[in-house]
Amino acid sequence: MGSTEVRDRILAAALRIVGTDGVPAVTNRRIAAEAGVSLGSITYHFPTQSDLLRAALTGFVAEETTRLRDLAETYRDKGLSLEDAAALTEQVARDLDFSAERIAPFEIYIQAGRDPELREASAECFAAYDELTATILTALGVPQPESLAPTLVANIAGLQLRRLATGDAGQDISTAILQLVRGAYLPAP
Repeated sequence: MGSTEVRDRILAAALRIVGTDGVPAVTNRRIAAEAGVSLGSITYHFPTQSDLLRAALTGFVAEETTRLRDLAETYRDKGLSLEDAAALTEQVARDLDFSAERIAPFEIYIQAGRDPELREASAECFAAYDELTATILTALGVPQPESLAPTLVANIAGLQLRRLATGDAGQDISTAILQLVRGAYLPAP
């Protein structure tokens, strides 16, 4: 097993543990057992727990951003309207299962409030989501997309957190997006 594979297995195990039992459950012994790696390989790759959580969070977001960019690129030349983009966002949100790996970032974002060493990674993650959202808004012709993107990202993340916490998928993300974008920049249809 190569060094990159060991590192990837450690990160995947850490996300599963965080998503299943929270940050306090992350121990080197548990990660080693879950990842099927030696105990020493964890500290070799990640000297501190903050290093491990930072890498897990940024790795998750890098994969997620790539997935969402690829999806956006698929629809870029199809002449999507704002309504189409909002509906697509809603569909993507509904299609995501709340697996341990998808719950883990919420846990790590909250941990970043307690651990200043994680804040930079959290800021990088939100910046990636903001950039992706601004790119989509630009393609839709929304003026000043960089100023609206953080609000949309926060709204979508908040609604996803609400869905996770309540089990209620009743709030329609597409409606919220349309209200925000139209209210901020576009005349009503």
